Amino acid sequence: MKLYHSPASPYVRKVMVLAQETGQLDKIEIVAVATTPLAPDANVAAANPIKKIPALVADDGMTLFDSPVICEYLDSLHSGTKMFPQGKARWEALRLQAAADGLLDAALLVVYESRFREEAMRNQAWVDGQLSKIDGALDAFEAAAGGFGDRVDIGTISIGCALGYIDFRLGHRDWRASRPQLSAWYKAFLARPSMDATKPPAA
Repeated sequence: MKLYHSPASPYVRKVMVLAQETGQLDKIEIVAVATTPLAPDANVAAANPIKKIPALVADDGMTLFDSPVICEYLDSLHSGTKMFPQGKARWEALRLQAAADGLLDAALLVVYESRFREEAMRNQAWVDGQLSKIDGALDAFEAAAGGFGDRVDIGTISIGCALGYIDFRLGHRDWRASRPQLSAWYKAFLARPSMDATKPPAA
């Protein structure tokens, strides 16, 4: 398999963490790309019509995108503990994944507003609205974190990668100060080899 990859992408990180947790890294060829909304990579565009990473080319040539689909596909290929559990646990994991991905979507919009929009055209009310979404997701994770324990599934992987992106790109926002349970859980989750191996580069 071939994975289009950037170490700064939290969505790519989700795929990489799941691949490592399920013992599949040696089955994936990592293809480094430099792609932005304004200058998409041609190979990524060929694999994904919305021109975003991650994109995965399977052994049979099928292309998959984006991170929720790729992660579930990889989870279907191994016989160990599933990252997409069954029954009620599945819906809880998917719910957490959706909230974490929503946080990431909002965080990316905040980052893109400053990176790709001219200063005179920036909209602070828009940014504040996205930051409110981020805070809402963080508060929900704080309320749930006491029950996470040592769970490793697509929900907790997604949250871990989302928190990593906040630290990476929006590190000036002290999300830990008012969220002690989430902070303690994240500190322990960061110690997992899969999280340590996929840390983004220095901002």
